[in-house]
Amino acid sequence: MPLLEPDPEALRPGTAREPAPDRVTDGSAAGTPEPLRSELTALLGADKVLWKISDLVRYASDASPYRFLPRVVLVPEDLDDVSAILSYAHGKGREVVFRAAGTSLNGQAQGEDILVDVRRHWTGVEVLDDGARARIRPGTTVLRANTTLARYGRLLGPDPASAIACTVGGVVANNASGMTAGTTRNSYRTLASLTFVLPSGTVVDTADPAADEELAHAEPRLCADLLALKAEIEADEELAARIRAKYAIKNTNGYRLDAFLDGETPVQILRGLMVGSEGTFGFIAETVFDTLPLDRRVTSALLFFPSLTAAAAAVPRFNGAGAIAVELMDGNTLRASVSVKGVPGDWAALPRETAALLVEFRAPDEAGQEAFEEAAAEALRGLDLVVPAASVTNAFTRDAGTIAGYWKARKAFVTAVGGSRPSGTTLITEDFAVPPDRLADACEALLELQSRHGFDAAVAGHAAHGNLHFLLAFDAARPDDVERYDAFMQEFCALVVDRFDGSLKAEHATGRNIAPFLEREWGPRATELMWRTKQVIDPEGVLAPRIVLDRDPRAHLRGLKTIPKVEAVADPCIECGFCEPTCPSEDLTTTPRQRIVLRREMMRQADGSPVEAGLLDAYGYDAVDTCAGDSTCKLACPVGIDTGAMMKGFRHLRHTSREERIAALTAKNFRVVEASARLAVAAGNAIGERGGDRLLESVTRLARRAVRPDLVPEWLPQLPGSAARELPRTARVGASAVYYPACVNRIFAGPEAGTPGIALAEALVALSERAGKPVWIPEDVAGTCCATIWHSKGYDAGNRIMANRIVEAAWGWTAGGTLPLVVDASSCTLGIAEEVVPYLSEDNRALHRELTVVDSLVWAADELLPELTVFERTGSAVVHPTCSMEHLGDTEQLRVLAEACADEVTVPDDAGCCAFAGDRGMLHKELTDTATAKEAAEVNSRDYDAYLSANRMCEIGMERATGHPYRSALIELERATRPPGR
Repeated sequence: MPLLEPDPEALRPGTAREPAPDRVTDGSAAGTPEPLRSELTALLGADKVLWKISDLVRYASDASPYRFLPRVVLVPEDLDDVSAILSYAHGKGREVVFRAAGTSLNGQAQGEDILVDVRRHWTGVEVLDDGARARIRPGTTVLRANTTLARYGRLLGPDPASAIACTVGGVVANNASGMTAGTTRNSYRTLASLTFVLPSGTVVDTADPAADEELAHAEPRLCADLLALKAEIEADEELAARIRAKYAIKNTNGYRLDAFLDGETPVQILRGLMVGSEGTFGFIAETVFDTLPLDRRVTSALLFFPSLTAAAAAVPRFNGAGAIAVELMDGNTLRASVSVKGVPGDWAALPRETAALLVEFRAPDEAGQEAFEEAAAEALRGLDLVVPAASVTNAFTRDAGTIAGYWKARKAFVTAVGGSRPSGTTLITEDFAVPPDRLADACEALLELQSRHGFDAAVAGHAAHGNLHFLLAFDAARPDDVERYDAFMQEFCALVVDRFDGSLKAEHATGRNIAPFLEREWGPRATELMWRTKQVIDPEGVLAPRIVLDRDPRAHLRGLKTIPKVEAVADPCIECGFCEPTCPSEDLTTTPRQRIVLRREMMRQADGSPVEAGLLDAYGYDAVDTCAGDSTCKLACPVGIDTGAMMKGFRHLRHTSREERIAALTAKNFRVVEASARLAVAAGNAIGERGGDRLLESVTRLARRAVRPDLVPEWLPQLPGSAARELPRTARVGASAVYYPACVNRIFAGPEAGTPGIALAEALVALSERAGKPVWIPEDVAGTCCATIWHSKGYDAGNRIMANRIVEAAWGWTAGGTLPLVVDASSCTLGIAEEVVPYLSEDNRALHRELTVVDSLVWAADELLPELTVFERTGSAVVHPTCSMEHLGDTEQLRVLAEACADEVTVPDDAGCCAFAGDRGMLHKELTDTATAKEAAEVNSRDYDAYLSANRMCEIGMERATGHPYRSALIELERATRPPGR
């Protein structure tokens, strides 16, 4: 064990607590039992079998109100693995559930036996027919697919609000639709073909002309039984008519019985049945979608009404005018959305009865847009609109920023409202549809029912399609509250079915909470046909039992999860998973959601329980050490939960008082530390140039094992040499800004010798002078830092020392904020502009408010570029936006600078945080390797003339990942604008 290994006990919850009724029992503390673990390890390999109790717990939760602990989690890489898993399950009588993003709201992604992660190794988009079609692997998010398709002016039909996180496989498996899909643009209608694996292991590609012939040979009984069911349904005219009527409105409750009416052959029938089957019929291995035009001319309005029913009554007007989306939000939803960045703060005081419609028109050209705007103006006439807040305009707009803000508020419905629920309560998300012309009546009835059962629910939905969502919060640890929820559900289902002949699930799929009510909606005849269909396709019941079909009338109450209170920064989390695709450690250890899920399970446990001990033992590396701390999770989370900040807090808890003193000492004496670091880099580089990279790697690895991996960086051959001791000479008199070279650029050199360009500091000074806006570098910058070094590691005392030092110095350099402070590393810009603030004294907070901190790329794009002449452009450039730029909102400036320097600029679709995170890429290089893998593969798919970014350590990380020398876009801009002959 390393000498300074942190004590896991430092992270033990310190609160007094009673064991929760739904805690993981002590019998599961050892993880996956034998012989299950060893048999699956022998079958698949150890790296594809997750068996520790921490693995099982982190996969036990999803975005739903349910929680079931799997016996084992498997991570297959290909179809052979999937077939092997299904064969094993058949032979051993086990059950299998497939899980992708875990954003489903009804427990579809949870299993109690074998859980299979089909996200990690199942991503990819192939554009076909110039964008008219797209082949998409099931673990690809909808957002990622649409990002690629946008280049071709196309997009997918389904557009769920969770597009940032939900995967295409999950969207198809649930027939999720969204704001605009309705009944005509969903997966059932826009899928060209599917490749899937049946429970037997048979692989079917519906696009293969020989698919029916091959299926008949492999599964003759299956084919015969499917055709027999088809004949039976078609022979019953009343039943066939009822099935057609059920799908006249949105409906994802139960199986798609209309597949028997639409499909002529067994393969065609299976293609329809797989959509919305929730993983109970097979594994969707690949999809091919017919894409839709991306109409870029958009006009939208957010219209406010005095009541929910008044808003609902106006929906037909906009449907008639041709709106592609009409979204409804009630007062609770609007008020809760103020927690979302960019939403007007005065919405917090909206009257309870207020409601709003988000109406959107999309057209391919100006003429079409103008025609829609005329129709919209006509629809507005005579409406009873209200202006309950100063920010309300009730006007249609083309402004992209305003429209994006409207949609941000709407898409945050579940997360924002859920995040504002009382602490400790479980969130239920319900989703139903009625005929659109009865929407107003349904709203009124729903509000009355909620009030009668004591729920102050939030309501929103796709009003154009008669589809409403509402949220209920209750305490799953209290039996009386669970019974209150049950009583509501019984009456709610009766209301939707008996009064409105509606769908109990419009787009969220049946899941565990509606399975007991399936027969209530469909009746015994159709429901029994669904049971028979399941028996035909999965006769041994291997796949996802109890998720669509369940005869237990109280199944919706089984497995409800309690939500114990955790650290304040994470307590609002509803475990939606929106954060996961942005997380650098997603494919290595844990995600932000899983870090919170694990912490909550600790809080459910009795103090000192074997399960708590197992979770604590793994949490240090899996959660704390391998968190990049970049806080991109905060950007993805609609309510801004910063799990990175929580991990930094845990790092602080693990520090000994001696470690904190040493960290504070380095801050006090940073001038010496900085000079020493520059000498160490120079020495290391000299040894490396003499063939000693392997020696340095070996020495640092030994030191890491002896001391502690999180304290000793590992030598990387990609590390550059040391920076020059002297910074460029500049003058204070006449300076337009103060230039602060970050300490990383004062320690590490720029691009390796032989690559184009000059040092970053020289480039920025030259560019500013060339543009007539010279900058001044203070003589005493040495020994100062943005404090991120200490902040990222949770060293509070050192952080406080340096944060106050840099603000005091910056205030003096800038003459009390008279001049802007230009910082040449995006992470340092973020550090000085925002992250230092909580650690400042009151006096220094006042000084900080006077400062204008500007990233060097923003300075160059906004202030210098308009005054510069480009003399020599390069052919192509690929750019890596840093996570700090995402926080600062500066990514567009990086693109602008790159476009000034290159004829062709590419931002990779898979661009994300490189996880180098200062020195974390040297402490845990496996984190950076994993985080950059997809982006690196995309970058290396072709050659570029320039590889550009905005932070030296990120450039090192990307060079390590791709093998190409990344450099600052400012260095490239200096080259491009350098007058000929100079």
